[in-house]
Amino acid sequence: MKATESVDRSPFNVVLLATGGTIEKSYDPHSGQLSLAVPVIEGLLESLDMPDVSVRIERLMAKDSLDITDADRQAIVYAAQAVLEQGSVDALVITHGTDTLAETAVALHVALGSPGVPVVITGAMRPYRVAASDAAQNIAQALMAARLLAPGVHAVMHGRAIDAERVVKDYERLTLTARA
Repeated sequence: MKATESVDRSPFNVVLLATGGTIEKSYDPHSGQLSLAVPVIEGLLESLDMPDVSVRIERLMAKDSLDITDADRQAIVYAAQAVLEQGSVDALVITHGTDTLAETAVALHVALGSPGVPVVITGAMRPYRVAASDAAQNIAQALMAARLLAPGVHAVMHGRAIDAERVVKDYERLTLTARA
């Protein structure tokens, strides 16, 4: 680079819509169960080194994906549409539980058509607050994929990016995979 050239270090602007799911579960010592009572996505993002990424979190709900209703799924779609209509983001990332992530991914794909930016949905098989969690890996990969993928709706997890209309949960291997 020549001495007179400048480098654009403006941030990559991402909105993260948080919906709950295993990724945000924490152990509740009073009940002895995993709970979504304490948000964790903020702490997870703070643990990542992303000097030129700006993430704005919008918390929609705190639900296990098995409890997400059609009305909840529609609320996720409306929130995604609202973010995209603002036109001020480079990507949209959505955290979601993996059990019904595929249904929400399809709903987003149908409703959004061809969004002008990548829309990435991700989750985790093990909560962020639990040993050997895949949560930070999946969030980091989702943010990286959001920079690299073409506009559209994609599921990202465990080193894979899958088009929304093809994603399914693989219960045997505990990951997301693409249907043929």
